[in-house]
Amino acid sequence: MFDTVLENIKRRASIRRFRPDPVPTELLTQLIEAARWAPSAGNLQPWHFYVVTNARSRRCLAQAALNQDFVARAPVCIVVCAEPDRSAFRYRERGRKLYCLQDTAAATQNILLAATAAGLGSCWVGAFDEDRVAACLGIPRAQVPVAVIPLGYPEQEPENRTSRRALEDVTTFT
Repeated sequence: MFDTVLENIKRRASIRRFRPDPVPTELLTQLIEAARWAPSAGNLQPWHFYVVTNARSRRCLAQAALNQDFVARAPVCIVVCAEPDRSAFRYRERGRKLYCLQDTAAATQNILLAATAAGLGSCWVGAFDEDRVAACLGIPRAQVPVAVIPLGYPEQEPENRTSRRALEDVTTFT
């Protein structure tokens, strides 16, 4: 079991070229289900997910994402939003400024890994104007866009993954 999980983690890659085929709603629901099971501080689950299939909204997201056109060409984008007030309720400023971001990052990673396991390609986009993303989708002020995830069936298999820093360079056992 662990080998399968580790293989999926290693197989995940940033995909920026997608086939136009629609992604079934049932599969999109499963990706959100994977996100919902991410860990969160105090189990507060300070997130909201916008599943965007509308072409006009995806074009708006691409413009908000500093004109990264591949965002509009993906058949689906999932926008992961944090709800800082939900975390702040229990954890005050640390919850508002840190925990809600950690929690939504974990949910985003779950979506990416579940998409990979389902044969979908995806990319974690963090370069965007938050206010413009919110305007594209009518996101309320209580929610803060943290990640835009364009996804769909990959147009081609990803090239070999880039190498990683050596284990001994990033690990200290004490």
